[in-house]
Amino acid sequence: MDLKQIRTLIDLMKKNGLAVFKLEQADFKITLKTTAAGVIVQTPQIATVDPSPTPLPTVPAERGSETAAAFDGKEIKSPMVGTFYAASSPDAEPFVKVGQTVTPETVVCIIEAMKVMNEIKSEVSGTVVEVLGENGKPVQFGQPLFRVK
Repeated sequence: MDLKQIRTLIDLMKKNGLAVFKLEQADFKITLKTTAAGVIVQTPQIATVDPSPTPLPTVPAERGSETAAAFDGKEIKSPMVGTFYAASSPDAEPFVKVGQTVTPETVVCIIEAMKVMNEIKSEVSGTVVEVLGENGKPVQFGQPLFRVK
């Protein structure tokens, strides 16, 4: 699926008032969601199969991944690639802090993608025990941003 086809899907969602659209093909998955502000959030998941038995190169560990195996709570992960912001503006308080209780509707951060500010909600309930995202730093799809118990 190319960018033109994705834009067509977004236009159809807007035209028909759809809140969520999911598409799964053999090697491609995409979920499009609209928020109250009408912002589209894309979460593509591309699966590829490598038939060769060649070992994969090692990748440097992400911040906080050394304790990921021992962590028994939930992680709030980035639904997209972009820039992580802990607060709505540089002089504002962070959306959440360690020790704060969150619900599935709690906005925990903003991720800027293609000059669009996307509010990211917790989608889980619990208490924030660790903030892994760094303000103003890039994040990847699926990267843990917060840990919640």
